[in-house]
Amino acid sequence: MTAFVVTGTDTDVGKTIFAAALTGALDAHYWKPVQAGLDEGGDRAQVARLAGLPEARVLPEAYRLATPCSPHRAAEIDGIAIDPERLALPAQRPLVVEGAGGALVPLGGDLLYADMFARWGLPTIVVARTALGTINHSLLTIEALRVRGVAVHGVAFIGDPVEDSEATICRLGNVRRLGRLPILPTLDAEALAAAFADNFDLDDFA
Repeated sequence: MTAFVVTGTDTDVGKTIFAAALTGALDAHYWKPVQAGLDEGGDRAQVARLAGLPEARVLPEAYRLATPCSPHRAAEIDGIAIDPERLALPAQRPLVVEGAGGALVPLGGDLLYADMFARWGLPTIVVARTALGTINHSLLTIEALRVRGVAVHGVAFIGDPVEDSEATICRLGNVRRLGRLPILPTLDAEALAAAFADNFDLDDFA
């Protein structure tokens, strides 16, 4: 059954909001394997609220780290080492797995999130902002994933429409444009579900 990884071109690009929208649209389970920073319950709480998920569909993290920074450093501060064997995929399907920050965020030692994506073998969705700099960030992310053999399912954009940037990324990256979530004046489950339905084709995630 359906399962995707969601990664970003950088931190704060809207990856968690897109992951919530996709999880809700697929009526899926959500899993963020490593949560660094526990303010307001972390991303699990935000996704549960924005996707309208029952508690059973928001799966517990393998690691909950206190400091909001790169997972490798947050783990060091907490005095632990992230063991990749604890990051085995849950069996539940449909499933949306969210990474942290960008694809090359380190988990510890030489292990990067993109290396875990390659181990998991799931199609990966790149979330990119439409602001200045997105072409470079997006193409670098796509290239880094493909070097590791990760299948790039497509790019989901966040922000105001910038048709040239979006088209250029998809052409040069040879990747599918999945859609674009606009910036919502009111961010709640109803508004997010409507925006996803208006701007994405659910058949692209079948």
